[in-house]
Amino acid sequence: MENSGGITASLQGRYASALFDLASEDGNVSAVESDLEKLELALSESPDLAGLIHNPQVSRGDAAKAMDSVSELLKLSDLTRKFVGVLAANRRLGRLPEAIRAFFAIAAAARGEATADVTTAHALGEDQVEALRQKLEAREGRNVKIKTSVDPDLLGGLVVTIGSKRIDSSIRTRLNALAQAMKG
Repeated sequence: MENSGGITASLQGRYASALFDLASEDGNVSAVESDLEKLELALSESPDLAGLIHNPQVSRGDAAKAMDSVSELLKLSDLTRKFVGVLAANRRLGRLPEAIRAFFAIAAAARGEATADVTTAHALGEDQVEALRQKLEAREGRNVKIKTSVDPDLLGGLVVTIGSKRIDSSIRTRLNALAQAMKG
């Protein structure tokens, strides 16, 4: 399978690509993707875990033991556990969040999907997300998976990012543009 050169050119992209290849061979792509979602959630919800992966004072062995315990707690598959162990052994745990995102991008590309990161000022309802997904699929010509987040600083509207494309219809951006226009 051909991966995007931008993804596989990076260190974390090479790790993610290797994990994807192994998961594909075993027919475990969706299981590994599910594991990585759990791990990503754990990293975002636990400042201690996030601090651990970025702490250079933690030895390789201690980092590997700690991540093995986390993997056991999260009930991660053997392949995902080994992947995290390799990152720990190579002192690359700090690259784990980027490797997870790269894996998601590679898996989505293999399925012919695009992932849209949608940021809104207020949480969207299921019907709003579905309507947005349909419009984005019509625009992109392929399946679109939507990941939503909330940023009250937008004031209203939304910001959609698909790959390198960004659609910014937030009120904050419109107000900033108006302020710049009024300055002359």
